[in-house]
Amino acid sequence: MSKRLGLWVVLLAVVAAPSIASAASPWASEMGWGNQAKGKFVYGAKNTLLGWTELFTEPRDAITSGGNFFVGVGKGLWNGVGQTVGGALHLATFFVPQIDVPLPEGGTHVM
Repeated sequence: MSKRLGLWVVLLAVVAAPSIASAASPWASEMGWGNQAKGKFVYGAKNTLLGWTELFTEPRDAITSGGNFFVGVGKGLWNGVGQTVGGALHLATFFVPQIDVPLPEGGTHVM
């Protein structure tokens, strides 16, 4: 029984730590359920459709700033998967704005 409780505590800490350490998503500051749901839907769609582009932009940014290409590839892989999956979670839960999934680097930034 104590092993099961310990597993739950560790799981809760792993799930809660990113949400505590990161800022709220941009749509969270909107007033009213309708505006938050719409903002969350758009934010989720943007990250689902464009999150994978981090696979290319992070290595490019690493090269132009004089950093390590392979670190950029790893960061791009982490951000790309995180933003795409996180965006899909935002899309799936857009009707419940109280659920906010933190995304790597705050999500995809479109110029």
